[in-house]
Amino acid sequence: MVKAYELRGNSKEELLKSLEEQRKELSELHVAKVTGGAASKIAKIKSVRKNIARILTVHNQQQKEGLRKAAAGSKYMPKDLRAKKTRAMRRALTTAERKQKTVKQRKKEAAFPKGIKYAVKAV
Repeated sequence: MVKAYELRGNSKEELLKSLEEQRKELSELHVAKVTGGAASKIAKIKSVRKNIARILTVHNQQQKEGLRKAAAGSKYMPKDLRAKKTRAMRRALTTAERKQKTVKQRKKEAAFPKGIKYAVKAV
């Protein structure tokens, strides 16, 4: 069984080579299954499929990380590298946009500050 942390140290070529080996082994196991091979070979199909998935996952993560590094300094980030979140969250105002005030609101706050307490004369 292949471990993901072991695969992370491998280069792209090594990953693709091991992927090819696993796929070849899987095809051999499928042939063994059809021809009535041993039960141990049939049981091994699942682990080989999982190994292929692990290799592909690590490969895709490495590719995406490379793309992130390439796009780091650019003005725009490709859509598939942006944070997914939800549609509403992506369209929501940023904190800076939320804190902005109109000219009228700023004048009103300057003329009538909120923190000042006025003394009320008792009658």
